[in-house]
Amino acid sequence: MDGRPLLNRRLDGHGTTIFAEMSALAVRTGAINLGQGFPDTDGPEEIREAAVRALRDGRGNQYPPGPGVPELRTAVAAHQRRFYGLDFDPDTEVLVTAGATEAIAASLLALLEPGDEVIAFEPFYDSYAACIAMAGAVRVPLTLRAPDFRPDLDALRDAITPRTRLLLLNSPHNPTGMVLTREEGTAIAELAVEHDLLVVTDEVYEHLVFDGEHIPLISLPGMRERTVSISSSGKTFSFTGWKVGWVTGSPALVAAVRTAKQYLTFVSAGPFQYAVAEALRLPDAYFTDFREDLRGKRDLLSAGLADAGFEVYRPQGTYFITTDVSALGEKDGIAFCRGLPERCGVVAVPSAVFYDDPEAGRTQVRFAFCKQKGVLDEAVNRLKG
Repeated sequence: MDGRPLLNRRLDGHGTTIFAEMSALAVRTGAINLGQGFPDTDGPEEIREAAVRALRDGRGNQYPPGPGVPELRTAVAAHQRRFYGLDFDPDTEVLVTAGATEAIAASLLALLEPGDEVIAFEPFYDSYAACIAMAGAVRVPLTLRAPDFRPDLDALRDAITPRTRLLLLNSPHNPTGMVLTREEGTAIAELAVEHDLLVVTDEVYEHLVFDGEHIPLISLPGMRERTVSISSSGKTFSFTGWKVGWVTGSPALVAAVRTAKQYLTFVSAGPFQYAVAEALRLPDAYFTDFREDLRGKRDLLSAGLADAGFEVYRPQGTYFITTDVSALGEKDGIAFCRGLPERCGVVAVPSAVFYDDPEAGRTQVRFAFCKQKGVLDEAVNRLKG
């Protein structure tokens, strides 16, 4: 070999994720894992049974259609109409993916060329940086700052250059829990139209908004033909292991994303696609009860963390609470999180790993509250002790 590194240089620095590291630490120490955002209970029993029924009936056990099974594409289109009044053709404007993670990767690989600039909210979910890098593009962070993590729209305007190709936006936002207002979304849409930018929106927490409302950017004036809207079933129905996501957008954008997607997984999750189609048709009461259950858990953990001495930034949505540990006399969130399992028997994730500039989030720590109430109570007791 010529001595060149084995890993593609574009992925330099994108090794083992912080979630894998902290989850392994939780297993090794027996700590309560409030780091990674997955529920500790399964979703609705009737949806699990729908997957079992599909398996037994032989639906999806072989390769499903490349764009996704018709039943799911139709259900996604109906969901967009039901909740947002948006009309999509299930045959040309809906694409099923292996979770939102593949949808993001396929979108960026399809729409970007080397040297293109991508503006994304910072702190950003870790796959964003890796996918932008794989596309050979350049990420340009728009930093959301404590305590409210609102986007600075003047800074966004200033960040746009002739090389800017795409805005990668996440609302409700992981990890901060910020939810864009209609006014903010409208201002962002106007900038996208003014500068003829593409927009990719990650909306996986769309049904977990506790304060405010979720307004898809694709619904705003001028955005229908330039937006790739992404969501998934994992966070809404608590079956994160099924990895069923989707893209909605104009026929041209969906065709572009499908071109990249077919060379990633080709297809996936055949039987689970049929089950998710049924899940999307659950009555309104399911979505309301699910949100209210998580709202109560957010409030429980927020109060407990505050009582334990953390500075708490109460999220408007998602599974996550961002805190600041400087009030505890700590100066480094990464060191704090690595020591927390041994000290208290709890695992959290340091927010610094979500920033290009780790100083911006050095003392911030993220906790997940998508756990059983008894688990959250025990975690709070350990943190107080």
